[in-house]
Amino acid sequence: MSKSIEELKSLTTQIRRDILRMVHAVNSGHPGGSLGCVEYFTALYGKVMNYKLPFSMEGKGEDVFYLSNGHISPVFYSTLARVGYFPVEELSTFRKLNSRLQGHPTTHEHLEGIRMSSGSLGQGLSVGIGTALAKKLDGDQSLVYTLHGDGELQEGQIWEALMFAAAKKVDNLIATIDYNGQQIDGSTEHVLSLGDLHSKLEAFGWDVIEEKNGNDLEAVIAALEFAKSKTGNGKPVAIMLHTEMGNGVDFMMGTHAWHGKAPSDAQLESALAQLTLDEVADY
Repeated sequence: MSKSIEELKSLTTQIRRDILRMVHAVNSGHPGGSLGCVEYFTALYGKVMNYKLPFSMEGKGEDVFYLSNGHISPVFYSTLARVGYFPVEELSTFRKLNSRLQGHPTTHEHLEGIRMSSGSLGQGLSVGIGTALAKKLDGDQSLVYTLHGDGELQEGQIWEALMFAAAKKVDNLIATIDYNGQQIDGSTEHVLSLGDLHSKLEAFGWDVIEEKNGNDLEAVIAALEFAKSKTGNGKPVAIMLHTEMGNGVDFMMGTHAWHGKAPSDAQLESALAQLTLDEVADY
């Protein structure tokens, strides 16, 4: 998929509209983190990642992506639908009975684009490492991408995986941390501070890129492309992507309150009014 920056920016607005409408329709879901990661998903699937359609679970000869913090499924589902993995109309089934679009992605639903179930936090990096090692064994030069919440880094399994990836020189892996400083119970600083994360990742043997403008599409594309240039050099690559939870909707920004809360009818109307498009393609 190759689109212009203008087209991709329009796509970010459309994805944000999808997120809000999906969560509102069932009064359930996680809009805050989803809205904050839109530029990452748009950059990854719209510009940077080499993937194939139709979808193949094995992912041979193509880049693969794992969403570790699976609660931000709305942004993942919208992106997958909008780039052609499954029909956009299916977004209207989000979190409904018998839907393939569960609150957290699941593989047994056979939804195109989903390669791991990610309800419990902390597991995605381990899965990504396993896939990256398998690609090396297969002589597959493709890359593995993972995404993690910063609150998720409070899980011990993440740090075991960080240590393993560096020790085994898993240098075909790019792990991005959605560094928004918020989690369900408040700020990460208040709940359990991550300290100097940049230095910690480097001390664990990772090549670390820090992007302060994680909601600037062009900056995110540049950070991902730079990360790609760092692969194959004996170190796994981490991106600390500074984002704003609830980005794009003024009353959802700057707080953890919208981590897992749906907007009311009036709030949805207000939010959509802030996300205008010349040609709206709502499902």
